Amino acid sequence: MTLRYLTAGETHGPQLTAIIEGLPSNLHLDFEALNYELARRQKGYGRGRRMQIEKDTAAIVGGVRHGYTTGAPVAVVVENNDWTHWRNIMNVEPVEGTDEEKRRVHRPRPGHADLNGGLKYDLKDLRNVLERSSARETAVRVAVGAIAKQFLGRFGIKIGGQVKRIGEIEAPPHQLSLDELIEITEQSSVRVADKATEKKMEEYIDKIKAEGDSIGGIVECIVEGVPVGLGSHVQYDRKLDGRIAQAVMSINAFKGVEIGIGFEAGTIPGSQVHDEILYSEERGYYRASNRLGGFEGGMTNGMPIVVRGVMKPIPTLYKPLQSIDIDTKEPFTAQVERSDACAVPAASVVLEHVVAWEVAKAFLEKFGGDSIEEIERNYKGYLAQLEAY
Repeated sequence: MTLRYLTAGETHGPQLTAIIEGLPSNLHLDFEALNYELARRQKGYGRGRRMQIEKDTAAIVGGVRHGYTTGAPVAVVVENNDWTHWRNIMNVEPVEGTDEEKRRVHRPRPGHADLNGGLKYDLKDLRNVLERSSARETAVRVAVGAIAKQFLGRFGIKIGGQVKRIGEIEAPPHQLSLDELIEITEQSSVRVADKATEKKMEEYIDKIKAEGDSIGGIVECIVEGVPVGLGSHVQYDRKLDGRIAQAVMSINAFKGVEIGIGFEAGTIPGSQVHDEILYSEERGYYRASNRLGGFEGGMTNGMPIVVRGVMKPIPTLYKPLQSIDIDTKEPFTAQVERSDACAVPAASVVLEHVVAWEVAKAFLEKFGGDSIEEIERNYKGYLAQLEAY
């Protein structure tokens, strides 16, 4: 069974829903840990007023009994507290009222899905596009990824992340372990390890917000404990680094992805790019460095997976850009929807969870079984094979 999920719901609808198929039976779920991950997504300097309204928690309404998965599809619900103010506007039943009362949107915002979605689906109320294309949907994707994290944790795989850059402010390199990085960045308002950089980023976000603008940045995810051989070289759509890249690019507002040293690899000689292979009785085969970010030939090589994504500035501005009214075809300055000046720290959390999902999916493809116990037996057998190689 392939691990997969679908989500449904709108940003101002009653709830976001995900259905996960392919999870094994007997996986114990920690509900506190699940909701902790959702709370992490809501933090971060530069977030807007919506984060004061929503206090995200996930309710599991199918596929789990007495704390353990049953092997059936798992249904996850994240309610929208703001729904109480949108009951009439987002009602699934027909409602009477003017366009103003229905809050019909006919002025597309540059950088959003508004106009493209309206043209594609022939929708004259662009709210039908923006409600679904909103980054609010990442709340339930984090819930899905949090379950994947718990599955991977059963096999000693750990995932963390950090913000590398916000606008012109870049975090300095460090030599922290993943455990140290997780602990320190969790206390940071912008998810960086360096306190001086944190202060600079906060001041920079304040400056951008005061100008009525928004700012993006670069975030990084690190996955440790991954075995050799997840993914495959034999077909393009089985290359795990490619699948991770697609998942990262599917996050709202992400416009670029790199693995390992990424684009830097195009600027330096091969001798400074490729990771030399070493061997010891204690470690077996390993690499002298990790410039390729844990991948060779589309497969994990046993080194930590390192993935970075670039998030563009949020396009909803308090310094609006020019657009065209779809009713009158006249120019106007784009209307403002409630938004964040900077959501890069939150994007770091989302990145962790979409990567966790892809790694869990590849792990199940490699060691799949119907129960967690069967997967553990398969995994132990594979590790023995690697040790004997």
